[in-house]
Amino acid sequence: MKKYCFGIDIGGTTVKCGLFNVDGEVLDKWEIKTRTENNGENIIADIAETMNAKIAEKGLDKEEIVGAGVGVPGPADEEGNVPVAVNLHWGFVPLSKELSEKTGLAVRVGNDANVAALGEMWKGGAVGYHNVVMVTLGTGVGGGIIINGKIVTGSNGAGGEIGHIHVTDSVDKPCNCGNTGCLEQVASATGVVYLANKKLASCDTPSVLRDGEVSAKSVFDAVKAGDAVAQEIAEEFGRYLGLACANIAGVVDPQVFVIGGGVSKAGKILFDYIEKYYKKYAFPSCKDAKFALATLGNDAGIYGAAKLML
Repeated sequence: MKKYCFGIDIGGTTVKCGLFNVDGEVLDKWEIKTRTENNGENIIADIAETMNAKIAEKGLDKEEIVGAGVGVPGPADEEGNVPVAVNLHWGFVPLSKELSEKTGLAVRVGNDANVAALGEMWKGGAVGYHNVVMVTLGTGVGGGIIINGKIVTGSNGAGGEIGHIHVTDSVDKPCNCGNTGCLEQVASATGVVYLANKKLASCDTPSVLRDGEVSAKSVFDAVKAGDAVAQEIAEEFGRYLGLACANIAGVVDPQVFVIGGGVSKAGKILFDYIEKYYKKYAFPSCKDAKFALATLGNDAGIYGAAKLML
């Protein structure tokens, strides 16, 4: 009788680990350092070591463990191979095969943003839905698409790269992906700062944003305080993100968009700016899609990884 499952979320700084029962209750969670030196050659061995140590600590029988799901910051194919993961300094790595050999457990691998979306569908902000788009607004803009309960990975593992949808010709510098005018450049935490600095330079309207360091948090705090310049910045942010979500909806027709990442800490006020533009641009049959905040925070990856395996 299978009772347990591991959920592993590999980040550039730490590897988050969770031990779950098959009902999705987290029994233990912990982190280890991601050792990216020497092209990340120690990462898989370190994960295997911490999993095997947890099995010994809890006195588990490997026959009781379904396996381990793993989220990686890069594309992953159906066989669990990672073609490249820049933040881990990996070239091609047969992750599923190597981790399975070191632990004696079945292993499934997915892109970290897709896996986080699966976590939110299973135990977070999208519970009850099976057609979900997750948008993570952090340093960049990540995304995950779930259709009929299954992750959309695409032919190159690049399905759900929402941050690199083209939304504007008004940005004057290239994105990290090499293109220009990506959603990530105007809707991430750094994108909000870009819009804010551009707006502040183009007008002399008084604003609390002129008094200190500008951040996504300071912008949305100013929005809540009624600052007119901040509200104009939020309006532009909402137009870009609403447009992108409308374009996505025309392809995958989700029930709900789940908004996560650091910028989402501003709360439901974000939806005041996103939803009106979404409704303006969306195909009529898609206009009633819901918007919800992600609720699992930094644990979405381990929940989703466990669900991927289950």
